[in-house]
Amino acid sequence: MDVDASYQGSEEWYQNVAKSRPPKDQPWYHVLVDDSDHLTYVAERNLEPDLLQEPIDHPLLEVYFTSFRNGRYCNPLN
Repeated sequence: MDVDASYQGSEEWYQNVAKSRPPKDQPWYHVLVDDSDHLTYVAERNLEPDLLQEPIDHPLLEVYFTSFRNGRYCNPLN
């Protein structure tokens, strides 16, 4: 749902959670977790394409997106 050009979290979080030590100077994404109410913060290198392109179930979808078309979520800007 959002992207940071580089890691913007705390050093403590990085040391405790980012066990694979992805680079901090690459993009990191804020991701809604399907079938959950959780959000996560993921390094770009750890993302995988969604080959199914089906809608996800998350209570915050309507906060960030206005519709789902052609396998993608849309916001008012697209």
